[in-house]
Amino acid sequence: MKSLRRTTPRRTLAGRIGVLALAAGAALSTATGTASATGDPVLAAPYLYQWGGQSDPSAAMDATGVSAFTLAFMLSSGGCAPAWDGNRPLDGTDAAMIQKIRAAGGDVIPSFGGWQGNKLGPNCGSPEELAGAYQKVIDAYALKAIDLDIENTDEFENAAVQDRTLGAVKIAKDKNPNLRVVITMGTTPQGPNDWGKRLITQAKALGADVDVWSVMPFDFSDGGDMVAMTKSAVDGLVSELKSTFGWDDATAYHRAGLSSMNGKTDRAGEVVSVADFTAIRDWAAEHHLGRVTFWATNRDCGGIDQENYAFTKVVAGYNG
Repeated sequence: MKSLRRTTPRRTLAGRIGVLALAAGAALSTATGTASATGDPVLAAPYLYQWGGQSDPSAAMDATGVSAFTLAFMLSSGGCAPAWDGNRPLDGTDAAMIQKIRAAGGDVIPSFGGWQGNKLGPNCGSPEELAGAYQKVIDAYALKAIDLDIENTDEFENAAVQDRTLGAVKIAKDKNPNLRVVITMGTTPQGPNDWGKRLITQAKALGADVDVWSVMPFDFSDGGDMVAMTKSAVDGLVSELKSTFGWDDATAYHRAGLSSMNGKTDRAGEVVSVADFTAIRDWAAEHHLGRVTFWATNRDCGGIDQENYAFTKVVAGYNG
């Protein structure tokens, strides 16, 4: 499935910068890694981006009680060098935002990839190189978790890049035993498509221990019951996890997650209302999903009649 949430007009990718200095990450690990962060960066962390009218994360935290954000997106600044949106260095404004979130008692999970831009998966030549790019970001911010948002034909519909990514996950987990890894991918209303099934199967074959598999249940049609379609998409994911890994229901649901889109999605006529998202959150809590999030706090309002930060408040009420 092509998730177009990453192509909103708010997103612009400016020019590329040169290769980042290795010392930047080491210096920042001290600056951002010592904060007393209490937020779970995986369980309930709405996406937040820094282009086109960035939301103030501390204001959102104060208004909603949310304690973690998924920060988008980590891309390539040229070759296998990571940078925010491919052009902002690790020690710039994003680092300051992370410090602010952690100072308020929260935490972050950087997201690698997305729908567009110059991504690390295709540009790093091997699992080892890709894992090295992940490690620069992990070290820079003393991370507990990372999100790999695998989309489009350059990463998701590319067997070599899928395998490279999974190999890098295995290396990163071996080097960072406490690191949690989320893989986020598109879905059909019935669950993962053939590429999604391949990604899950290859994770088992390559020994890549992905902590949470999260699907994006939107951009399905020109309307319909988004609550029902979200449930069936996650149920399809759970079925695939059970058959691949031999997990029971409880384990499979806990290793599954969802990333919705608030309000009007990229498909004309398709809307996830506040009531829809609340019902989705409550259903997820009944099944103890390992992750519930949405795209994005910056667009919360999402083109519909709602209170400010309504969707972020729904996420903040999720405790698994």
